[in-house]
Amino acid sequence: MKHLIDTFDAARLRALLSRFKKLRMAVLGDFFLDQYFEIDSACVETSVETGRQAHQVTATRHAPGAAGTVVNNLAALGVRSLSALGVTGEDGNGWTLRRDLEAAGCDLAHLQADAACVTPTYLKTRDRTLSGLEGERDRFDIKNRTPLPERIRKALLASVDLLLPALDALIIMDQVPEEGCGVMSQTLIDALSERAKHNPKTLFWADSRRRIHRYRQITLKANQFELAGVSAPLPGASVPDEALSHAAAMFAGRAGAPVFVTAEARGVRVAGPLSVTVPPVRVTGPIDPTGAGDAFTAGAAAALAAGATHPEAALIGNLTASVTIRQLGTTGTAAPSDLSAALALWREQQS
Repeated sequence: MKHLIDTFDAARLRALLSRFKKLRMAVLGDFFLDQYFEIDSACVETSVETGRQAHQVTATRHAPGAAGTVVNNLAALGVRSLSALGVTGEDGNGWTLRRDLEAAGCDLAHLQADAACVTPTYLKTRDRTLSGLEGERDRFDIKNRTPLPERIRKALLASVDLLLPALDALIIMDQVPEEGCGVMSQTLIDALSERAKHNPKTLFWADSRRRIHRYRQITLKANQFELAGVSAPLPGASVPDEALSHAAAMFAGRAGAPVFVTAEARGVRVAGPLSVTVPPVRVTGPIDPTGAGDAFTAGAAAALAAGATHPEAALIGNLTASVTIRQLGTTGTAAPSDLSAALALWREQQS
């Protein structure tokens, strides 16, 4: 770790970031639409028909979510060749999601539209009269509740095979917890693991909320609870350091690939050929962790594809996430200039 602190400086960061614009990357998985409704509690009305409160939406906004958050962050970091591999419904939310992804410069030739599906959507309501995260209200989720047709996954695997010879990195985002209702299935996971084994020059990176232990030969990102198999951690809970390091090493051995384990204020544990813990950037003031893991994935995966070492990639992922968590009420992004400022702060904290 001391070697990393001594040698990783602004010049090294600039050198890696300068290579991002030449990368060819694809994101495969569950693309969501994040839709925000701003509610003004001072404008509440009473329904004449039911007598119930009618909350008044005074502003709306939207952005790609889940796999789309990774695309947004890659674009903000300067990656210019991006492809989306997934599925949306033939609905209004799908149209909006596609428009937002196109605005980020993402190629949608392999993002299917299927009438048998709905476009996964997170509806987020917020009382705009309250500052910061205090205004957040209940979230409403629209997801596919029945298994996706297998033809979708076959078509996506065909897209992977078509794009793979030219790709520097394929990022797999396995967001939907319900078995079979998202893009990733065991058959597709196995097929991707086999392709990763036979295409060592292409970075395969996977992040999965519930199925991370099923992936093989693919660089993996998990948070401490996903690694430990804890699906609903209590507030303030954590996996002890010794148990975390042991589990990460065992996991990397079984997967046959490096593992990046995020553990909030304790940083990122990298397990594999080189095992090290990379400290985070310590951020003061209010934070919003929404999308932090996706921001880490974008920064770390792009860095690896650009030639970074595993500790360097973990640090760049940390820098990226440290910027986005300071953007309240949204799944933020980080620009290269933001990472330079975050690195200066990180080096100051390490000294």
